[in-house]
Amino acid sequence: MLVPLTRRRFGETMRRDAWWVQPLVVFVILSAFLVYATWAAFQNAHYEFGPYLSPFYSPVLFGDSPHAWFGPKPAWWPGLLPFSPALIILPFPGLFRFTCYYYRGAYYKAFWSDPLACTVGEPRKSYLGERYLPLILQNVHRYFLYIALIFLVILASDVWDALWFTDADGITRFGIGVGTLVLALNVVLLGCYTLGCHSMRHITGGYLDRLAGRPVRKLAYDCSSCLNRWHMRWAWMSLFGVAFADIYVRLCSMGIWHDWRIL
Repeated sequence: MLVPLTRRRFGETMRRDAWWVQPLVVFVILSAFLVYATWAAFQNAHYEFGPYLSPFYSPVLFGDSPHAWFGPKPAWWPGLLPFSPALIILPFPGLFRFTCYYYRGAYYKAFWSDPLACTVGEPRKSYLGERYLPLILQNVHRYFLYIALIFLVILASDVWDALWFTDADGITRFGIGVGTLVLALNVVLLGCYTLGCHSMRHITGGYLDRLAGRPVRKLAYDCSSCLNRWHMRWAWMSLFGVAFADIYVRLCSMGIWHDWRIL
C-alpha cells in the first residue's frame, strides 16, 4: 500500500519532546556573542592592560596602542566610520566561524529555521543546498582556514608577550599572571577548534586515497581527526574562551578586576 507524502506546515510535528530547546539556546548564545563582539569592536578602548592584548584586537595593525604594527589611524579610513583596530581584523576569524561546517548546521536551525529539527515542518518549499548563491559562498571556508592558522600564531605570540611585565622600576621581568593563563587557554581552545576543523582534516590527508607509507601525514591526519571528534565542543568552548579573554582584559583595564601575579 502506497501512502502519499504530505508536506508539513511550518513548525508542524508529531514529536513530543522539547525539540525547540536546542535551536533556542543556540539562538540566544550566538546572538549575545554577536552583540557583545560588535559592541567591543566599536569601543576602541580598554583592549590592552600591561602586557595583555585582547584577542578581539590582535593583531593591532593601526592605532594609538604601542602594540600597533603600522602606526596610528590610516588616512584612507572612511571618515563616516568610527575607527577601531578590531574592525580591520575581526571579519577574518569571524568569517572562519561563520562558514564552519558545524556552525552552519547550528545557525541554519536557530536563525533561519531551515531545518528547525528532524521531522519538523520547514519554511521552504524546495531545497537548493549550497550549490547556488548566496550559500555557495560557504565554500570559502577552506581558504579562511589558512588565515585562521595565521591568527593562531599571532595569538600565541601575544601569550609570549603576556609573560613579560614591566614593574614600577621600569625593569621588564618574566612572570605569569591570571591574564597570561586566560590568554593561553584561549589559544589552546582556538587551536583545538581550528586544527580539528573538517577542512584541516582534508588538508592533512583526507584528500588522499591511501595514507599507508606516509607516517608523518598519517600522524597529522590522526591528530586532526582526534580533535574533530569534539569539534562541536571545541566550537562552543573556544567561542566562550575568546569572549572571556576580551572581557578579562577589558575589566582589568577599567580597574574593575585586579590581575593577580602568580609568578
